[in-house]
Amino acid sequence: MRIGAHVDQADAITQAQQMGADVAQVFLSDPQSWKGCDITYPGGADALRADAAAADLRLVVHAPYVINVASTNNRIRIPSRKLLQKIMDGAAQIGAAGVVVHGGHVTAADDPAKGFDNWRKAVEALETDVPVLIENTAGGEHSMARRLERIEQLWAAVTAAEGGAEVGLTLDTCHAHAGGIDLAGAVDAIRAITGRIDLVHANGSIGAFDSGQDRHTALTGGTIDPQVLVDLVRAADAPVVCETHATAPDDVAWLRAQVA
Repeated sequence: MRIGAHVDQADAITQAQQMGADVAQVFLSDPQSWKGCDITYPGGADALRADAAAADLRLVVHAPYVINVASTNNRIRIPSRKLLQKIMDGAAQIGAAGVVVHGGHVTAADDPAKGFDNWRKAVEALETDVPVLIENTAGGEHSMARRLERIEQLWAAVTAAEGGAEVGLTLDTCHAHAGGIDLAGAVDAIRAITGRIDLVHANGSIGAFDSGQDRHTALTGGTIDPQVLVDLVRAADAPVVCETHATAPDDVAWLRAQVA
C-alpha cells in the first residue's frame, strides 16, 4: 500500500523522501486562485516527472478549491471548466496519476439535478488522459458529494458522460465523518455506488460527526477513533494521502506501522 502526504510542489521529492512517503500530492497553482498552472519545481514539469519516476514516487494533483463545475452560475462554471482543463494538462505533463477535484455545489434555489448534469457536461468537455478523482465534501446541504444519496446521483451523471468510466473517487475521511457518513461502513457503502475508491485522504477531524466542518487534524487526534481510520484504509486498499501538513511526517509513519 502506498502511503504519502500533501507536499510543496517546489520541493516535492525531498519532502516526500524525508517522511518515507511513496505518494506525493501537490498543487500546480494557488488553490484559492483562478490562475493556471505555475510549475515551481526546479527544472520544470519534465524534471518533476523524471525525478518522481526515479524515486518511485506516485504524484497526485489537487485542483484549486475555487473550481465548481456543478455551479449554475456561468461566471463560476465556465471559468471552472477552463481552469480544470489547465490543471489536467499540467498533471499530464508531470505524469500525475490523477487530479483530485471537489464535488462542488449548487445554491438553495437550484435543482440539484442541474448540478449533476453540469458535472456530466464538464467530464465530456475535458480533453485528458489523466483521471479526474472526485472528492467527497464535508459541508453544505446543496453539495454534490456530501451525503451518500448525492454521491449516488452524481455518479449516475458522470458515468453517463462520454469518458465517464475513467472518473474516479477520492474518499476523504474527515469530510465523510463531518459530512454524516459512518466511516465504519463507508468503504462498502461508497463502493456499492461507484464500484471504486481510487485514493484515500486520511485525515482526522476536529468537527463532530455530521457537523459539516471541514477541519483536518492529526490521525491520532480529533473526533475520529484512530482504529476506525486504520480499518478504513485497510478496507479501501487504495493509495493514501495525509493532508495535515504539520503532522504529516508522524501521520505517514504511524499509519504505515498500523497497516503493516
